[in-house]
Amino acid sequence: QVQLVESGGGLVQTGGSLRLSCAGSGRNFYNVHMGWFRQAPGKEREFVAAILRSGINQYYIEYVESVKGRFTISRDNAKNTVHLQMNSLKPEDTAVYYCAAAATYSLNTPRSSRSYEYWGQGTQVTVSS
Repeated sequence: QVQLVESGGGLVQTGGSLRLSCAGSGRNFYNVHMGWFRQAPGKEREFVAAILRSGINQYYIEYVESVKGRFTISRDNAKNTVHLQMNSLKPEDTAVYYCAAAATYSLNTPRSSRSYEYWGQGTQVTVSS
C-alpha cells in the first residue's frame, strides 16, 4: 500500500525558510507524478508545485504563480522522497501542506487535486508577521 509522510513544517518568521520533505513507501516513485498542495483555514486546497514525469528519468516542474522564485520542488528517486524548499516565506503561505502522488501514465491536469490518488497527512506551516 502506498503511503506518503510529510515532515519539516513548523513556525517561522516572515522572510524565513523551511524545507518540507515527503517520504513515499509501498512502491518505486521514479515514474510517479508528485505534487504539493496547501490548505489554509476556511479555504480550498490549493496547488503549490509539482514535479511531473515526462519521460524515462525526465521531469518537468510547475509552480503556482504566487510561489515562483521563492519555492523549489525537487525529488530524490533513490530515496523515494520529494522536497519543497520554501524561502522568503510570507504570512499568506501559512497553511497545512500536503504531499500528493499520481501513478497514472499521463497527468492532464496536474494542478487539480483530483488528479492525485495518494495523499499524505499534511504538515503545518505557520509564518508569523
